Amino acid sequence: MFSIGEFAKYGGVSVRMLRHYDAVGLVRPAHVDPHTGYRSYEADQLARLNRVIALKELGFTLERVRAILDEQVDATELRGMLRLRHAELESAMAADAARLAQVEARLRVIESEGQMSFDDVVIKQVPAMRVAELTAVVESFEPRFITPVITPLYEELWSRMQAAGLRASGAAVAYYENLDGPVTVHASIPVDAEPDPSQDFAVVDLPAAEVATLVHDGPMEQVIPSVQALARWIDAHGYTSAGPAREVTLSCPNCGDHTVTELQEPVARR
Repeated sequence: MFSIGEFAKYGGVSVRMLRHYDAVGLVRPAHVDPHTGYRSYEADQLARLNRVIALKELGFTLERVRAILDEQVDATELRGMLRLRHAELESAMAADAARLAQVEARLRVIESEGQMSFDDVVIKQVPAMRVAELTAVVESFEPRFITPVITPLYEELWSRMQAAGLRASGAAVAYYENLDGPVTVHASIPVDAEPDPSQDFAVVDLPAAEVATLVHDGPMEQVIPSVQALARWIDAHGYTSAGPAREVTLSCPNCGDHTVTELQEPVARR
C-alpha cells in the first residue's frame, strides 16, 4: 500500500488532483483510515490512473472519462484513441507553425518596404518555349497553399517524364492562372518533344513575352517582398501586367533556403 503522496509521485500527478479524483469517483483509494482519514492506494490502481490521465489529454470531460472506464476500454482501444489524438495535435501544431511563418513573412514585407532598389528589376524578351506540365488547383495564391502542392507536382512530373524518356531542355517554370478565385498551379519543365495523347502529362507551348524580371534569393515561402517590389516597379514605370506570372528556378541545391528564382511578370505599356 502507498500513501497518497507516494501514489501521487508514482502516478505523476498532484495530491490535490488525487483528492479530486476521489471526490468525483474516478480513482478512489483502496483504503481510508476511519480515524485519520488517510488515504492508501495499491500499485494496481496506477493502471486506472494512467487511463484517466490519458483520456483527459484526449479532451474528454471527467464524466465521460468515468463512463469510458466503466465500459472497461482495453489498452488496444486506448492506444488507438491516443494515436488519433496525437495525429490531431501534430496537425494543429503544423498549422500553427505555418501561420507563424506567414506572420513572420508579412513582417519582413513591412520591414523591407522601400528598401529594394528598382535597379534590381530588368525588362527583357523571353522566347516561346514548349513545356511538359502537371497542374493542380489551390485555394489561393498565398505561399502556404502553393508550396505544399507545387513541390509534389514537380516530383511527379520528373518521374513521368523519365518514364516517357524525356529530358529537360531548360530550367523549371511555374506559372499561375485565375488569381481571382481558386488558382490553377502549373508545374512546367521545358522539353523538346511533341504532344502525345498517350502521355500522362501535358505538353504545351508558352508564348514569347516581354517580361519584367527580379531575382528572388531564398525560399518561396518568403517571396512576397520580392513580388511586391516587382509590382511597385511595374506600376511606377508605366507598365501593366499582361499575362500569367512565371517563376523560373535558376538554382535549387536541395532547394530550401538556397533556392534562386527569377520572377517574370509579362508586361505591356499602359
